[in-house]
Amino acid sequence: MICEVDLHIMHRRGTRRCAPEIEQMRNNVRYIETSTDHIGGTIVSQNLKGIKVLDLSRVLAGPYCTMMLGDLGASIIKVERPNTGDDTRGWGPPFDQRGQSAYFLSANRNKFSLAADFRNAEDLALVQSLAAEADIIIENYLPGALARNGLDSDVLMAKNSRLIWCTISGFGPDSQRPGYDFVAQAESGWMAITGEPEGEPMKVGVALVDVLAGKDAAIGILAALAGRDAAERRGDVLPTPDRRVQVTLASSAVAALVNVAQNALVSGAPTRRWGNAHPNLVPYQLFHATDRPLVIAVGNDAQWTQAALALGLDDLAGDAALSTNAGRLTHRELVVGRIAQRVREAPAQQWIDRLDAVGVPCGLVRSVQEALHDVTGSARTGVSPILNGRVRFEPPLLDEHGVTIREKQWSSFDLVPIPE
Repeated sequence: MICEVDLHIMHRRGTRRCAPEIEQMRNNVRYIETSTDHIGGTIVSQNLKGIKVLDLSRVLAGPYCTMMLGDLGASIIKVERPNTGDDTRGWGPPFDQRGQSAYFLSANRNKFSLAADFRNAEDLALVQSLAAEADIIIENYLPGALARNGLDSDVLMAKNSRLIWCTISGFGPDSQRPGYDFVAQAESGWMAITGEPEGEPMKVGVALVDVLAGKDAAIGILAALAGRDAAERRGDVLPTPDRRVQVTLASSAVAALVNVAQNALVSGAPTRRWGNAHPNLVPYQLFHATDRPLVIAVGNDAQWTQAALALGLDDLAGDAALSTNAGRLTHRELVVGRIAQRVREAPAQQWIDRLDAVGVPCGLVRSVQEALHDVTGSARTGVSPILNGRVRFEPPLLDEHGVTIREKQWSSFDLVPIPE
């Protein structure tokens, strides 16, 4: 399944801001959408309309999960600490014109913000009442922390027999260790296989474990919602254990090792860093043209023949010893060396055009700025200031909706439609 990633301007709904300021934000602030808004080209973003999510999570994995649910139409109330809010509100610069960190903006659109102190009786009662009305609670506190503050999952799930409770932790329900993406990358083996062969272990350039854990949590939640709906169609209540979703950064990271983990299990051999090469495929790596680097990713023997011919390496294309991937692995140094020498003779785009013409996967190594302005090549180019039903509500200021939430029932308010 190929999921498109779109870039759209975020538009604010139902705020107290004046029209000129809103228009300025529309012209200046852009956000990347999650990939769940397109499945096979079909917009599915409102399928969770009417689902209420109480977001008690912080930083990235949990907020990313709830943002995905919000993109799909769910109503999200984000509960934050008074005065400071989510940790990532201060993770800058850069900050936008409202003083919001770019990091916070990346994972918190389509949410209402409520500042609440669980040690305050009135605030605790409010959050408990929201839990009684919620379909889903997502949290990433250390085990026992919420229960000690009056938000025991067993109690709240007993009172609300439809409540799905998702916990995202670093290392599981029996661990008091706090978990961050960097630590999970280190302990899961990711860093051991990332970087140049003779260099130091390296982390991935984005907090990918957090992102994967957020996606794993969303998948688990959707499965629990499906189970709940199926039970209710039978006239039953989904048992409490089936309404719990447990995700850990550690397990998401290890699961994402996929073929690398299976290689280790099958061979028993130590893993190693391959840099920009691939342990199981040749050629499948970065090469340098006269002007910039590109990648060539040959995934099967037919692609290999086409790639060699497109690169003008006819002798390699006809070499029986290289006709299979196993053969090319055996002769990795020869194959990579000849391709590297050839690619250095012309600009990258020339090779891209030749390889594209015969169906060989390849691509330029782009900067982030280039990628943001040409996400899917000819299919969609540029960052367009367009209205989008999935992007309903830009990331909120701290406690921006506190008064509304305290005065009204959750079901009585929603995002105000953008005027035509």
